[in-house]
Amino acid sequence: MRIGIDVGGTFTDLVVAQNNQPIKQFKTHSTPKDPSIGVLKGLTEIANSHKITLNELLAKVELIVHGTTVATNTLIEKKGANVGIITTDGFRDLLEIREGLKEDRYNLRMASVEPLVPRYLRLGVQERIKYDGSVHIPLNIKNLKKNLNKLKTEGVNSLAVCFLFSFMNSKHELQAAKEIKNIFPDAFISLSHEVLPQIKEFDRISTTAVNAYVGPELGKYLSSFQNRLNKHGDESKVLIIQSNGGSAPIKDSIKFAVRSILSGPAGGAQGAANVASEINEKNIIALDMGGTSTDISIIENGKPHIANERFEAGWKIAVPMIDVHTLGAGGGSIARVDISGVLRVGPESAGADPGPACYDLGGENPTVTDAALVLGLLNKNSFLGGRVTLNDNLAKQAIKNKIADPLGLTIIEAANGIMRVVTNSIAEGIRLASIRKGLDPRSFSMVAFGGAAGMLATKVAREVGIQKILIPYTAPVLSAFGMLTSNIQYDFSQSYPSGLEIVDLNEIRSQLQAMEKKGRNRLKENGVPDKEIIVEFKADMRYLDQIYEVTVPIPDLNFNDQELKEKWAHNFHIRFEELYSYRQSEQEIRLVTLRATILAPIPKISNIKKNIKSPGNYEFSKTSTRQVHMTEWGDVPIFQESDLSSKHNINGPAIIESEFTTVVLSQNETLTKNSEEMLSIKLRDIKSIEKKPSKLKAVDPVTLAVVENRLESIAIEMMDVMIRTSMSQILNSSRDFSTAILDNKCRLIAQGEGIPVHVSALPIAGEAILNTFQNDIHPGDMFALNDPYNGGSHLPDITVIKPVFKDEKLLFLTVNRAHHSDVGGATHGGYNPSASEIYHEGLRIPPLRIHDKGKPREDLLQMLSANVRLPENFLGDLNAQIGSVSTAERRMLELLNNYDETTLLMIIDSILSATEYKVRQFISEWPDGVYEGETHLDDDGFDSKMIPIHAKVTIKDDTMNIDLSKSSPQVTGFINSAFANTRSVAHAAIMYLAPYDLAKNEGSMGPLSVIAPKGLIVNANPPAPVCMSTNHCGEEIIESVFKALANAVPLAVNSGFSRRMRYAITGTDPRTGKYFIWHYFMGRGGGGASSGNDGWTCVGEVNVAGGIRAPSVEITEERFPLFVVNHELRPDSAGNGQWRGGLGAVCEIIYEGKDKGTMNTAGDGMIVPPFGLFGGSEALPHRYSLISNGTERVLKSKETEVTVLPGDRIIALSSGGGGYGDPNKRDKNSLEWDKKNGYLS
Repeated sequence: MRIGIDVGGTFTDLVVAQNNQPIKQFKTHSTPKDPSIGVLKGLTEIANSHKITLNELLAKVELIVHGTTVATNTLIEKKGANVGIITTDGFRDLLEIREGLKEDRYNLRMASVEPLVPRYLRLGVQERIKYDGSVHIPLNIKNLKKNLNKLKTEGVNSLAVCFLFSFMNSKHELQAAKEIKNIFPDAFISLSHEVLPQIKEFDRISTTAVNAYVGPELGKYLSSFQNRLNKHGDESKVLIIQSNGGSAPIKDSIKFAVRSILSGPAGGAQGAANVASEINEKNIIALDMGGTSTDISIIENGKPHIANERFEAGWKIAVPMIDVHTLGAGGGSIARVDISGVLRVGPESAGADPGPACYDLGGENPTVTDAALVLGLLNKNSFLGGRVTLNDNLAKQAIKNKIADPLGLTIIEAANGIMRVVTNSIAEGIRLASIRKGLDPRSFSMVAFGGAAGMLATKVAREVGIQKILIPYTAPVLSAFGMLTSNIQYDFSQSYPSGLEIVDLNEIRSQLQAMEKKGRNRLKENGVPDKEIIVEFKADMRYLDQIYEVTVPIPDLNFNDQELKEKWAHNFHIRFEELYSYRQSEQEIRLVTLRATILAPIPKISNIKKNIKSPGNYEFSKTSTRQVHMTEWGDVPIFQESDLSSKHNINGPAIIESEFTTVVLSQNETLTKNSEEMLSIKLRDIKSIEKKPSKLKAVDPVTLAVVENRLESIAIEMMDVMIRTSMSQILNSSRDFSTAILDNKCRLIAQGEGIPVHVSALPIAGEAILNTFQNDIHPGDMFALNDPYNGGSHLPDITVIKPVFKDEKLLFLTVNRAHHSDVGGATHGGYNPSASEIYHEGLRIPPLRIHDKGKPREDLLQMLSANVRLPENFLGDLNAQIGSVSTAERRMLELLNNYDETTLLMIIDSILSATEYKVRQFISEWPDGVYEGETHLDDDGFDSKMIPIHAKVTIKDDTMNIDLSKSSPQVTGFINSAFANTRSVAHAAIMYLAPYDLAKNEGSMGPLSVIAPKGLIVNANPPAPVCMSTNHCGEEIIESVFKALANAVPLAVNSGFSRRMRYAITGTDPRTGKYFIWHYFMGRGGGGASSGNDGWTCVGEVNVAGGIRAPSVEITEERFPLFVVNHELRPDSAGNGQWRGGLGAVCEIIYEGKDKGTMNTAGDGMIVPPFGLFGGSEALPHRYSLISNGTERVLKSKETEVTVLPGDRIIALSSGGGGYGDPNKRDKNSLEWDKKNGYLS
């Protein structure tokens, strides 16, 4: 007998497999305070069903496989261990800096992510390993002991150790572990080279910290669980399901607790894969829809897809795990009307208590379950097998109050709308989960499971284009069943950075064999015979200048060296092309990480339950009928799943009910119960995924939500393609680019999560293309520009645009704007502080056709690349942009297959109108008046005088005018702005002040007007240089608007953010002999405080607001001749206040290039610091310095041709954010916390 256990938030599911008998299913209420109590209760129910005692049951059990949410809940609920971190001196703050990431670019006032481990428990020790594994500074044991004793006095009970490059040389971490055991004999210890032995220090320290945080709690639970079993004489083997879909013994599961974070969803994916394999379905999409969320996973060729990283509760977890795409869309998801008047569903959930309104437990918010009940899809008397009686009147009242009345709909229209929106959200989730991997979901079948999946499975499948759905009889408990199909599995990884052509294959074989031996030994310890062990080798690889890897199988190691390299390269090129539709055969291939999976298959059990009813002696008939609203009210036949026999077809509309789930069939859908007791549904006539209405109301909030979701998901997919295929660190790591979709009037209709200051300028780029080429635009054409005076922003930002045609008519433009690392000009890196006219700044591209009717204009592309310093990177990044807009073109054509042109354009008009209405609404709530604010730039690089930017903001009724007429005349240096950029940053300023969930499209620009007379710094005449304008004077325009509106809407504004702090170094790498350009994106400055929240730490300047990430220290040192001495917070850098600003950073870098290099700086804020508001103090300004031959020179914010010699040190101190409110009113506990953590001295 084997038992699978899945502990969920509401129910604990158990399945019993025994001697080829049908799987038995059990559900019991979970006990969150101690989940083992609920598990024992479930085991007792199983014993009672067998009419034996629990002791007798456990004596019969040979294996228990358990999935648990303890690790996940510990992380989410912040109830983990008191963790201390030991790391390399100078890098204690990597965990808090979080690569400068801020999830919501526009919500400046959101609270920052609380560090998993507070700063006073993160201590650096003197040691340093270099990129090649050599010891640069030996571990200082005395320093280590001193810091360990500090942590001991703070009551630390779990320690994480993460030294830079420990994956290349683990000596120091092992030495540290030895000392920890002496001082903390009972502590939980996590070593980063064991938890995650691969490159990228934030990934490693975050994953290791999570492991240390959740490990003790998981250990406590699993020990309690094992002890409770032992009290009943249990001698069975207990395995814990891992996030990778395998299982491991309790001891290993505790040591590497982070590997159990996705325990439950992994079981569901494994169960779905097992279901598919039993009926020879190799490719399926698993849809697990429960009460709170929906999990989507892809099974290809019988195996779930594996991801190597994921963010959970704000923290990055970079271990192999089944790639589960989770959506906040379940039966309990709450429906609401957002500020734009658009219907939304989720991600908030009513949970189990109070639950949906119809539960009659006090819930007042309408949910998906309420909508299904109102439409008649659910039986109110037999929900959850009769355990719960649903109150349809409460459901109707909730929908009426919260949805129908605000939108002017009937209750039924509103309920239908809720179902359509949640269906669309899940369908978009499936598209993103499959298409971003190069897979067409229409070629897959679906396995639907979980309590709520049956209600929506056919609607979702129809919208995506899936023709076949399987619902196994174990669907309500498939995650628990899947746990019994998991293998005992160990995953190992080892960083191995090398070019494939020069790799030492003997060393590769040795590394893989060492991982194999480790895995075999662990399996043998668990009684697995050697002959049953399966070994799989894979590698993470990328093209030389990319940063995101593709995982490919390693060919047979027995091939000779040349054959092995050729087959390995072939595997990589093929996989890359499958994902991104092109390959770069001329580019060097880099090996990044070796991976080994060592597993032992658990004896298979069958999900098949042979039907005991014979069609020959079973009369097939419906149980009853019920009034149900499908497209209209009508009697719909109701069948009980347990009464169905094989070889009978049920044609929709119909409803099939079982104890724990309900399956809904619509017209043109046929259900069969096959001989394996699975429900199999076939869909017909799915050409039209969305019904094409002949008439559409001007404002239809449901359709608006569906189409808006679809457009946004397309723009996000464009970003995903860009991140994974671009060549330059500034794009693939720092992510300095944006994506958008325009209609044929060049109105912005959707954008990705890019750089706020880019987006509002993109319509002007579209207008420049249409004005230039007019009727000479054809299908297959593609265009590019960067001219600031003709549709661009500044020269490094190249915009690629692809028109979308349907029936020879231009309907849309797909747009990608990306900052290239070099565009020629008088100095490297795209910024020229010495420029006095645009011709000094680099390659200037007017609106230009780069593809002509589908064919690249190779001569033109060669001409462009010949004018930049890094032509391979330039073309690689341009190709990534081309791939991004081409992907969007395909998706827009798919959307046009769902809606005819007239209907779709009408919907888009309504989306934009709804947004504009809400913008006007919130502006009308602000007091009318004229408000003025002024800020200053340090200088323009030529004249030492400060330069004013002045905003006069007039609010009248529901409109706003920003008049910049009192700003400085245009200047000599590169901080001038063209009007397109000025308009964009002014719009960004207003979007920062607006409610954060407001749609960012053309409608949000409608009530706003901008006055910027020609000849001013904010609307310079050509050929004035403008290269710095997206930062400066762009940031200062936003600052002046914030200052102007501070007295009008004090709760909406932030204090000053740090300004741009940037330098670029060029030289020759002595390791390769190659020329390089490196852009400084580390050490980001702090964000300004707001009413109620401190500013974000190291979030960067206000025009990007967390949209640009700091690159990895380890990847920087591996790829460039630079040595990073430190990268941590700068105490006292933020302005004080009732709410203080976010801290800036300290970053010191040593240049290790061959001979001399050249550096330039391009920024501001070394004289003018971030401002405070309402009594809050200003922050410290930036400071750059260069130490050469022992002499320190303070650099200016705008310098060019600065010589750097090997061994020179560049020190950057970034400013924090300004404070908000009187510092004397700061909460006493917050002030003490700041001092304890060293934020304030």
